[in-house]
Amino acid sequence: MKRLLLVSAFIATFLLGYGFSRLIHVADNRPRVTGIGGIFFKAKDPAALRAWYTKYLGIRTNAYGANFEWHQGADSTKKGFTTWTPFKETTKYFQPSDKQFMINYRVEGLDQLLANMRAAGIVPTDSVQKVSYGSFVHIMDPEGNKIELWEPNDVEYAKMGTANTK
Repeated sequence: MKRLLLVSAFIATFLLGYGFSRLIHVADNRPRVTGIGGIFFKAKDPAALRAWYTKYLGIRTNAYGANFEWHQGADSTKKGFTTWTPFKETTKYFQPSDKQFMINYRVEGLDQLLANMRAAGIVPTDSVQKVSYGSFVHIMDPEGNKIELWEPNDVEYAKMGTANTK
């Protein structure tokens, strides 16, 4: 009887904890960063660097870089992607930043996030670009790093296969 009571208490505790975590997650629908969408960096020879990473680290690359597929924790049936892309060192894509790296952040609520940022005096460096696999915009952080914000459409991104978009 004690064993049954203990098991029942454990299951009840688990279910209550799970239920509360779902309520908290649903209630927190503020616009926010949800993860890293990509890491972009400059390279002298992007093709040679991709080949090196393939040969020595086993990263499967394509003409743009690599995509790492994962499943979203809140709903493990949903896919997510993080892209890894070396750009030619002469690229203008990172401007106005003079840095060698740019991080792409996955976000929820891009429009509201931008409205909040504009209210705080943070102005995007360009306008929102909408494509089938999501919406993109760029901002600068206080240290001059260009940041790409991406509100993904992972269903459409998954249809693209392993091809990167940049």
